[in-house]
Amino acid sequence: MSVLGSLLYVALGGAVGSAARYLVGAWVASRLGPDFPWGTFVVNVSGSFLIGGVLVLVEGGALPVGARYFLAIGTLGGYTTFSTFGYETLQLVIARSLGAALFNALGQLVICLIAVYLGVVLFRGIGWV
Repeated sequence: MSVLGSLLYVALGGAVGSAARYLVGAWVASRLGPDFPWGTFVVNVSGSFLIGGVLVLVEGGALPVGARYFLAIGTLGGYTTFSTFGYETLQLVIARSLGAALFNALGQLVICLIAVYLGVVLFRGIGWV
């Protein structure tokens, strides 16, 4: 695949992922309230799960290489919100909500790693690769 083709896939996927991040984050926040960054938390965990599954499918040949650019790098790269996670965690520290800041930082780290693992296991278990 050419660099231009890869870039096009990444850019289109990024647009899809960014829009999905906004919609999912806003939906979760509207349901759970503004006291904790649940929207970012849910986006990061679900994105971690999905990237595990997508990359297993690409590596196993069940999805074409272009899917890595569009889905993993573009869509899920635009969807997950690590920079927002950092800012929101800092805001919790500044507000002296140290318990919430610690839960946000460690919770997302641990749960997202588990989510990636589960995505890999599930997609391998389905037998698509």
